[in-house]
Amino acid sequence: MRIKGTELFIKALREENVDTLFAYPGAAVITLFDELYKQKDIRVILPRHEQALVHEADGFARSTGKVGVCLVTSGPGATNIVTGIATANYDSVPIVCFCGQVRRDLIGNDAFQEVDIVGITRGITKHSMMVTDRNQLGRAIKEAFYIASTGKPGPVVVDLPVDMINEMGDGQYPKDVQIRSYRPNKAAHIGQIKRAAALLREAEKPLLLAGGGIHVSGSEAEFTQLAEQTRIPVISTVMGKGSIPTSHPLYIGNLGMHGCFAANRAVMECDALCSIGSRFNDRITGRVDQFAPKAKIIHIDIDTASISRNVKVDIPIVADALHAIIELINYTGEHNTADWRKEIEAWQREYPLKAAKSKGFSSARIIELMNRTFTECIVVTDVGQHQMWTAQYLELNEKKKLLTSGGLGTMGYGFPAAIGAKLGNPKKRVICIAGDGGIQMNIQELATAVLEEIPIIILIFNNCYLGMVRQWQQLMYDRRYAGTNLRSGNYGRNKPEQYIPDFVKLAESYNAVGLRVFNENELITAFEAAQKEEKRPVVIECVIDSEEIVLPMVKAGCSLNEMILGDEL
Repeated sequence: MRIKGTELFIKALREENVDTLFAYPGAAVITLFDELYKQKDIRVILPRHEQALVHEADGFARSTGKVGVCLVTSGPGATNIVTGIATANYDSVPIVCFCGQVRRDLIGNDAFQEVDIVGITRGITKHSMMVTDRNQLGRAIKEAFYIASTGKPGPVVVDLPVDMINEMGDGQYPKDVQIRSYRPNKAAHIGQIKRAAALLREAEKPLLLAGGGIHVSGSEAEFTQLAEQTRIPVISTVMGKGSIPTSHPLYIGNLGMHGCFAANRAVMECDALCSIGSRFNDRITGRVDQFAPKAKIIHIDIDTASISRNVKVDIPIVADALHAIIELINYTGEHNTADWRKEIEAWQREYPLKAAKSKGFSSARIIELMNRTFTECIVVTDVGQHQMWTAQYLELNEKKKLLTSGGLGTMGYGFPAAIGAKLGNPKKRVICIAGDGGIQMNIQELATAVLEEIPIIILIFNNCYLGMVRQWQQLMYDRRYAGTNLRSGNYGRNKPEQYIPDFVKLAESYNAVGLRVFNENELITAFEAAQKEEKRPVVIECVIDSEEIVLPMVKAGCSLNEMILGDEL
């Protein structure tokens, strides 16, 4: 049976069980929107900016495990999603991005709203392609979903010329695809697993490093079982936090630039390090040539290219984290780590994770109140100091999850990603934590949240600065706060009495709820009010000390032994 390409597009979405589509219209996709208008089983979410749209698809995908799907028009519609595509690519998030394109006969002629989105995104996608043959449309879409969701997940871009999508052609949508050049491997090599098990068994100071790949593979329960079975202490990257409950006695904390003292010290003293699902990027290693200097390193990752790229390892294992962990469980038993754990516990007592001295309402206390108030929720952060404070103090377990932009560190990610997470998990509480800088990058999505009746809580840490950059300027640039003071213009001059914008009034202008708090009691009252809202977002602006900093801190290019703890400031 022959049908229009627009009809096959809808059929493909249904076959892939897509019930939510994040989409923004334009000339090159207007016929697709016309076809979507006739449907009742696919919910189309209209954002107020395409960058927000792709972050919404990202948050939907991370929180559900499904493929996030978005649709934009050609030219600026396509280029506006580039940052979100790169964000998803760095954090291994499965999304499929459909982009409209000009007619095939105009391609290469600098036509109105023509860009080579395939070329632009080639380095930041798992795969990108243009469909020029109408009879290959079904196969191309099937391949896109297959590639995005298998192996190491990631974003796929599908470029659709407007004349091709309107042509009649083959109406079949394939049940499966076979791609000769793409054969993702899940299973771990048993010989390497046995070597890894033997290394851990012989070690006196073994350590497990949990990376984001554990969440991607859905292997949190199995990872916790591995830790409990072996009695090996656990550290995590920011993306891997929550792989084991943060309250678990074997969990030490995050490592890296803003990791806790005990976690960083444990890495430097361990004699065997088993990393699962981490790329060893510079934010966790510090100075690479001094990272884990006493350890033999096991590296488990589904991406061959990630192994030994940043840190040379002794036992490489290319496999899906879930499969590798299950095999390790089969080949390991309880290890005698009592003395090693006592040593770590002594570091924790001597140098506990604590907030830097604050002149008032502290970030740590805000998150502690969150922990006490919300025992079951999805927390989504933006990027900056608030992200690191959240990573340090937020309690995580099987009922409380964290979503954040780790690899790219994308400001403006948090709020739209929280919208996507709530749409994917309508029965779960979703809280967005953002700074006063990052929230303004996509704050227009208040309109989307209000009109779609999405009751998320947006917690703004307002310190009147781009706080993370300001912190570096304080510690390394003699407090020359160039371009980071958000209360002023012209490098510190023209300071208004009031912060611009007024977040409470701005929220109210969108018909959302706006609240401002200055202390713990006011925040408790605000949380109580927010929990009563069932159809509107609630913005809670927390006014905090402008000079509060994130500690501990390891300066870029320094060893993890060179931690700024705060006493020396």
